[in-house]
Amino acid sequence: MNRRTFCKSGLSASVMAGSYLAFGKFHRSFARPTASPDALPYDLVAVRGGEPDVMFDRGIDALGGLKTFVKKGQTVVVKPNIGWDVSPARAGNTNPALVRRITEHCFDAGAKDVYVFDHTCDNWKGCYSRSGLERAAKDAGAKVVSGDSESYYQSVSVTGGRKLTEVKEHELILDSDVFINVPVLKSHSGTRLTIAMKNLMGIVWDRGFWHSNDLHQCIADFAAYRRPDLNIVDAYHVMKRNGPRGVSVKDVVTMKAQLISTDMVAIDTAAAKLFGTEPEAVRYIQLAADKGVGRKDLENLKIKKIAV
Repeated sequence: MNRRTFCKSGLSASVMAGSYLAFGKFHRSFARPTASPDALPYDLVAVRGGEPDVMFDRGIDALGGLKTFVKKGQTVVVKPNIGWDVSPARAGNTNPALVRRITEHCFDAGAKDVYVFDHTCDNWKGCYSRSGLERAAKDAGAKVVSGDSESYYQSVSVTGGRKLTEVKEHELILDSDVFINVPVLKSHSGTRLTIAMKNLMGIVWDRGFWHSNDLHQCIADFAAYRRPDLNIVDAYHVMKRNGPRGVSVKDVVTMKAQLISTDMVAIDTAAAKLFGTEPEAVRYIQLAADKGVGRKDLENLKIKKIAV
């Protein structure tokens, strides 16, 4: 495939400065985790009581550090939720302090490049700026890229999908060495909760099909195809109602919690319980478990609990 660039006329210079992306062939067209889950000391790490950066420091250390997942010279994509043009206090997006710290850990582990992006719901420029995520990522050395043009996405087959059999996926994900998924835990009007698996909707273009063709099944289908190397759930500020955008800070409670796992089913199950919702109420969790994406039997998993 010819090498190409993401830079297009009309994109904000502040976002794209220094972030020309040259691509070779797409070598991650299916899920290939960089670290074997069987080799990790824990299936899931749950941290409570600290600031987002401190909780991540403690949590990732329990898994051997981010060097377990990121090797020298690799390209990393950190995918937070940046979907909404709201301030961090509204908890509509991933906490910027967490994304900054993850990026710093990536470079400490030897990453060559770290990219941050999302296919936003509100206007992408406002989302990137007002969320604080553009500044946090760039301050840590990441390259912040837009996801607003269909030309950035490539059609891929979703093998084994029941409802979702083809999707347009962002080239960054297809050509990265490591994919780190960083959702914020919050309520959602369509799926009850949005956590790790649903956050993957921000790496595809054609989301309208999902909403009109059994959203829960489409989420499970895509989760079986695209498994991130690591998932980090931000539950510092949690939107308890009126999600996914929220109405005001009155929708938000401060939990000061964080979950880390390679298993999207396990982490979404644990996050649902943390939220106060039974995982069975979030249909895509069971559908994904049935497809073998991961495990929801938390009682049989190795879980490390850390109090900061």
